[in-house]
Amino acid sequence: MATVTIRNVGEATKQALQHRAVRHGVSMEQEIRTILDEVARSGDTPDREESLYDAIRRLVEPHGGFELELPPREAMRDPFDTA
Repeated sequence: MATVTIRNVGEATKQALQHRAVRHGVSMEQEIRTILDEVARSGDTPDREESLYDAIRRLVEPHGGFELELPPREAMRDPFDTA
């Protein structure tokens, strides 16, 4: 069986996992394994075939679209002098 280390878990998340584990009468480690198993096997993963464009369009279309004011482009530095 593989070992996975997850760093930088927020304190609120850690406490929520501890409370959930207590409610289910298991260790926090077992609770995390259960959650990962359920999510990984549920098929609730993002559609890998959907392009980024299609995903954004699906989220924005119900709102009628958005007009974004883009800032003018400026040169980051002076052009290279070839003289």
